[in-house]
Amino acid sequence: MTETETIDAVLDRQHRDGTRLMQILRETQEQLGWLAPPTLTYIAKAIGWPRAMVSGTASFYSFFHTRPRGKYCVLWSDNITDRMLGNAELMDAMCKKLWLEPGRVSEDGLVSVNTTSCTGMGDQGPALLVNYRAVTGMSQARLGEMVGLIRSETPVAEWPAEWFVAEDNIRRRDILLAHDLVPGRALSAALERGPEKTLAEIKEARLRGRGGAGFSTGLKWEACRNAPGSGANPAHYVVCNADEGEPGTFKDRVLLNSYSSLVFEGMSIAGLVVGAKKGLLYLRGEYRYLLEPLESALAARRQANLLGRNILGSDFEFDIEIHLGAGAYICGEESALIESLEGKPGRPRIRPPFPVTRGYLDQPTTVNNVETLAASCLIAAHGGAWYAQHGTEKSTGTKLLSVSGDCERPGIYEYPYGVSVRQVLEDCGATDSQAVQISGPSGICVAEDEFTRKIAFEDLPTAGAFMIFDETRDMFEVARNFAHFFAHESCGFCTPCRVGTTLVRNMMDKIAKNHGSPYDIDELFKLHRLMQGASHCGLGNSACNPVFDTLNKFRPAYERRLMSLDYEPAFDLDAALSQARQMTGRDDAAAHLQNEAEA
Repeated sequence: MTETETIDAVLDRQHRDGTRLMQILRETQEQLGWLAPPTLTYIAKAIGWPRAMVSGTASFYSFFHTRPRGKYCVLWSDNITDRMLGNAELMDAMCKKLWLEPGRVSEDGLVSVNTTSCTGMGDQGPALLVNYRAVTGMSQARLGEMVGLIRSETPVAEWPAEWFVAEDNIRRRDILLAHDLVPGRALSAALERGPEKTLAEIKEARLRGRGGAGFSTGLKWEACRNAPGSGANPAHYVVCNADEGEPGTFKDRVLLNSYSSLVFEGMSIAGLVVGAKKGLLYLRGEYRYLLEPLESALAARRQANLLGRNILGSDFEFDIEIHLGAGAYICGEESALIESLEGKPGRPRIRPPFPVTRGYLDQPTTVNNVETLAASCLIAAHGGAWYAQHGTEKSTGTKLLSVSGDCERPGIYEYPYGVSVRQVLEDCGATDSQAVQISGPSGICVAEDEFTRKIAFEDLPTAGAFMIFDETRDMFEVARNFAHFFAHESCGFCTPCRVGTTLVRNMMDKIAKNHGSPYDIDELFKLHRLMQGASHCGLGNSACNPVFDTLNKFRPAYERRLMSLDYEPAFDLDAALSQARQMTGRDDAAAHLQNEAEA
C-alpha cells in the first residue's frame, strides 16, 4: 500500500471529519512513522481545513512528530518519583550503549532517546515509553536486553510481554473498588427512576468532582441539562476526562484497566440525566495500550444492550467514542480538552461561556473525571442518602489515592474522605517521611508537622496524587523537577505563564549551580504572586505552588545553595540610567543601556 493509500484509509475510517484530526494524525503517524509536510498538506486538503491549522495541531502535541523520529522512539518518564528510582542513570547508560546523545535521532535513524513527563506509572517505575507503549520496572538487566533488541531491530510487538505489564497495585478497597454491581444494574436503576429523580439522588449524595476542583456534580449536570442546544442540530454531550496528566497520579489508569464497565455506565447515567445521546472518553496518549481493551469493553456493552438504541428496552439512546490524546498536560483542563476533541491545539478557552452551556461543537457539555463517573453508579444503585453516609459532611464518599515515592507499598488506596495524611503513611509503610506532595505539583506540599491534616475538600483537596519524600530527599530538587515540568507543559497562550514558568525554571537552575542569591529567592516569590493573579488558566496559577511551599517549609534546602547570604545588587538600573544621561545628555544612550540591562 502506498503512503497516499495509507492516509486515505485512515481518513475514510475517520469520515474525513476535521473534528477527528487528532485521531487522523495519530493513526497516520502510527502507519508512516512521522508526519511529513506533504502528509499534513494532503490531510488538510482532504478534511477541508487550512494547512496552517493542521500544522498547528500537529506541532502543538508532544507525541506528534513533524520531523523524522527513530524507528524506536524511547521516552523516559521524568517525574520526580522516577528520578528517585534512578531513571536518569538508566537513561544515561542507554545512551552510552547506543552511542547516542539524548534528544537526538541516531545517524541511521534507528533510535531516539529523550524524556517525557510522568507516564502514570509512578507505583512501578522507573518507566518509559517505547513507540508509545508503556514499559515498567526498568533495571540495568532489562536495559541491556532492550538495547540488544533495538540493535537487532526486533519489532516491539515481539519484545518480552512481561515488560509491558502495568499492575493495578490496589492496596486498599472501599465502597467503590469493592463494589458488587453487575453491568447494567446502576443504569437500570437510573432508567427506572428517570432523569429528574436520578439527578435528585446525585444532588442528595453531594457528589463533588474527583478531578481536583471539587465542583458539585449535580449542579453541573443540572446546568447542562437545562442549557438549550444551538444551531440546526442541537445536542448535549458527556465527556469523560481521562487525561490523567498530573505527575504522581495513576488512579484513573486503574479504573480504566479493571473497572471500565463501571466508568462507561457512569457516562451513560450522565447521558440520561443531561439528555445526551453521545459520550466521548478522552484518553491520555500515555495510556495508548488501553485503547484496544477499552474498545472491546464498549463492544461488549453494545452486545449486552447497554449502549446504542433502546437501551435495556427503554427509549434511551446513548453511545460512546474514545479519543486519544497526544501528550499535552494542559488538556486536563476541561475547555482545553474540548478544543483537542475538536481537532485543535489544546489551549484553554476564555470563560464564560462555560462548557455546560457551550462546550463540544458549541453544544452543552458536561465534562467529568473518570472517578466521578464511576462513583455516580454507586449513587444510582444505592441512593444518594446511602452514599452521603460515607466521608465527611462537605466531602461525601471515598477518594482514590495514587501513593508513590518513599514507601514499602506504593499503589492505589481508597479511603472515606477525612482520612489523615499520617494514616495513609502508616498504611503504605512510609517511614522517616519529611514531606508529602498532595495532588501533584499543582497541589500542596505538607511537612511533617502537618501530617494530622485530612484528605477532604475542606482541608486538603486532591486529584489523587500522594507522593512521599523521606528525610534523604532534597526538597529543592523536588521543586526544581516540578518547575521544569510546568515550563515544558505551558501551552504558551498567555504571557504570564509562558514567560513566568521559563523564568522560574531558569532561576531554579541558577540556584542549583550555586549561582543564586537572596535576590533570586525574592524574585521567585514575586513571580508566584504575579502568575497567580494574571495567568489565563489553572496551570499558570498553580505553577509556582511547589516552589512557594518548599520555600516556606524547607527554605534551608535553597539557602545552602546560595553563593552568598550577604547579597547586594551588582547592577542598579536606575542609577546607571541617570549616570548615562548625565554623561551623554542623550536619551537614546539611556534606552540602549536599559535594553542591555534587561537582556
